[in-house]
Amino acid sequence: MTTSQAVSDPGVPDGRNGSSVSPISPDGTPIHGLLYEIPAREARAVVVRAGQSLTIVNTHGSQVCDFWAFNAADRNEFLSMPHQHAVSSGVRLLQGDALVSNARRPLMTLIEDTSPGVHDTVVAACDVHRYRQLGAHGYHDNCTDNLKQALLAIGRHPSGVPAPLNIWMNTPVAADGSISWLAPVSSKGDRFVLRAEMDVVAVMSACPQDMVPINGADQMPHGLSFLVAEPRR
Repeated sequence: MTTSQAVSDPGVPDGRNGSSVSPISPDGTPIHGLLYEIPAREARAVVVRAGQSLTIVNTHGSQVCDFWAFNAADRNEFLSMPHQHAVSSGVRLLQGDALVSNARRPLMTLIEDTSPGVHDTVVAACDVHRYRQLGAHGYHDNCTDNLKQALLAIGRHPSGVPAPLNIWMNTPVAADGSISWLAPVSSKGDRFVLRAEMDVVAVMSACPQDMVPINGADQMPHGLSFLVAEPRR
């Protein structure tokens, strides 16, 4: 295959930030109960074992979290929003719902949501192309690259970028099919808690979007935090 015929590796990011050099541990294994920080514009990956819970905290209140989950034993099985729509018969995600994979199996279950429950299951992760279309010049941090970097940082090579669950993102779909880009309705300290139904690798990106108000009216990205806990006895 010639260079001109070569297919680019979908797991290689277009740019880099702290997501690639600051994993929580070499293989993504967490210290249970320890609160980890995700700096603004970056992502972190974590291994969550079956039965354990993952709590994601909206530290500042207005920050969107692009979220992915992969079967820890098979990177080709992942949280899939199109399959979720079929299972949920809609685009909303409610407390008690199972989050399903592209094999239509439960990966995680939403066991607590202290926010009003407004999240997005439709919009793709931002990437360099999205920011160029919005008028950005040069490289712009983005959730697509953040996912790739966070996985590579724990020794896992991504095979592609599934559409994420955009936690706290407020992009309502109107009756005419149009989407609005609105500020979150979440509050400081809101928690989104998931229980793993199998061993998963979860990735969370503190979305770098600063060109539309999905991270608040000031369009200022902030950090997030998370922790993994053992099952309650």
